[in-house]
Amino acid sequence: MNHTTVKSLVEEALAENESLFLIDFSVSTNEKIQVVVDGDQGVPLNECIRISKHVNGNIDRETYDFSLEVTTPDISHPLKVKRQYRKNLNRILKVTTAEDEFEGTLTSADDHEIILQWKAREPKPIGKGKVTVEKTATIAYNNIKEAKVKIVF
Repeated sequence: MNHTTVKSLVEEALAENESLFLIDFSVSTNEKIQVVVDGDQGVPLNECIRISKHVNGNIDRETYDFSLEVTTPDISHPLKVKRQYRKNLNRILKVTTAEDEFEGTLTSADDHEIILQWKAREPKPIGKGKVTVEKTATIAYNNIKEAKVKIVF
């Protein structure tokens, strides 16, 4: 099965709804096609079905024996594309870089970096006790090893 043809079919289906975007795409050696899509306002089930039907309807089942799975990323999976960061503005992220680990509210996400903000308790500069301070971290995408949305109940 031609990997490029299948991916172009997926992209055609996604083009019909501009709020959807591709997160991951793979074709395994045993012809299992896996497509992971996300959307700016989530992905309704009928959109996954529509994408699946578009791909299924344009590949000859007489020639190719394959399985197709169209899913959305679950909350335990790390963020992979920049558009996911924009979608999760004002949510708490746990971000791991080569040097550090941050946990804070995602306040900005542009084409090059993200900005996290959080409050921390630190010793007073003068005297005893602690004071609450606002912290900010600006992290370039290429420095992020892993970023996950943290669910707070």
